[in-house]
Amino acid sequence: MRAIATSYKFILGLLLSLILVEAMAVEPVKGLTLLSGDHPAPKLELTDIDGNQHRLSDYRGRVVIVNFWATWCPPCRREMPSMQRAWEQLRSDGIVMLAVDIGEDEDTIFAFTANYDIDFPLLMDLESSTTNDWPVLGLPSTFIVDTKGALVYRAVGGREWDSPELLKAIRALVK
Repeated sequence: MRAIATSYKFILGLLLSLILVEAMAVEPVKGLTLLSGDHPAPKLELTDIDGNQHRLSDYRGRVVIVNFWATWCPPCRREMPSMQRAWEQLRSDGIVMLAVDIGEDEDTIFAFTANYDIDFPLLMDLESSTTNDWPVLGLPSTFIVDTKGALVYRAVGGREWDSPELLKAIRALVK
């Protein structure tokens, strides 16, 4: 009886290991938190400062970087230049970058862009309703959404988004 129980434990352990190996097909990366399990990205449907509508669902099949930020947030301001540099390197790979400003209006965001040369979409979540649906833990919070629409990575706090390690991890999600 004991041998049978040991065999079951071994088989169960082997199956769990195989499941974990499959789930970890995306590797952990320094500076990014790997979100294990199935995390479909919440709905996102917002207007940018130019009046264009953006829906996350429109980008299905592409990797999307979704950054939540505000103009009054010092770490958000510090990371914006590196996000622009990352965008310049990633857009030719078909990767999308969206920055969701929380609770500020078009004039405030536009004034911010006078000091920062940003050409990826800056979306407005005036009532924070979209932000409340996402697992935002602080500002800035950034999520990497894979081609299937699932959250793969999260970063809370500022990053140097154009670092080779982060760019490599994001590009690895393009299939």
